[in-house]
Amino acid sequence: MTLVSLREVLRGTRQQRFAVGAFNAMDHAFAEGILQAAEEMRTPVILAGGDFPGPDYSRFIPYLLDRLERSDVPVCLHFDHGSSFEACARAIRSGYSSVMIDGSLLPFEDNIAITKRVVDMAHAHGVDVEGELGCIGSNAGSMEEEETGSVYTDPESARVFVRETGVDALAVAIGTSHGLYRQAPDLDFERLEAIRQRVDVPLVMHGSSGLSERDFSSAIDGGICKINAFTALTMKVTRQIAEDLRDTELALSMSHMISLKMTEYAKREVMRHIRMFRTLPIEED
Repeated sequence: MTLVSLREVLRGTRQQRFAVGAFNAMDHAFAEGILQAAEEMRTPVILAGGDFPGPDYSRFIPYLLDRLERSDVPVCLHFDHGSSFEACARAIRSGYSSVMIDGSLLPFEDNIAITKRVVDMAHAHGVDVEGELGCIGSNAGSMEEEETGSVYTDPESARVFVRETGVDALAVAIGTSHGLYRQAPDLDFERLEAIRQRVDVPLVMHGSSGLSERDFSSAIDGGICKINAFTALTMKVTRQIAEDLRDTELALSMSHMISLKMTEYAKREVMRHIRMFRTLPIEED
């Protein structure tokens, strides 16, 4: 397999009631963990990057593209939370196979306008687009600069938004938030079902860190096809590394040994999420 589009990697998710995970690749070690997990489980996966603190993507993306060519499972390279038309254009030029334009903080008509502009550009280059309607706020631990509240997605507005923009996937706000939860979120699955009845593109859930397996199952049954996972996953890896470094032998070892540990732990956590998302394995020839 080689690099595939967002629509391709999400094919069959709604009908067969599973979701595909979008995992942020912040460095070589984590990217390897994500890809090795998908390759071992024979499942599709979404590798996400974006305009947030991390590697120098101008150098990192060429490595990822080369690595994806060597993978034997479908992988979508996704630009997450693009903040502008220009950012999405740069991502497309860099080689991403899908981009997200996040106009969720804009007035409804402005969100439609910028999203449609990105869709027209991206589709001309064979790249898929994810939009966002409603505001998926942020909590402590988010990569966003400040904590913000959520604004739930209106089902009828979602229908109009998809019709007017032509997006290939829609991120919806049903009570999740980016970052760490101080208490369990109250997810509005009735709202999700109402959106699903009005919208025929794949629905996306951001802010999944800390949700239970039951929450994931209910979300997938309600129509969620793509689930973004980062904070809880990377913090689990970080804590395991911190625990390992209490071992003097590892703490004094060469740095690549720590990198290998990161890949091992990332792979383990991604595999756990793949199971929770009920991602189906690819059909082998």
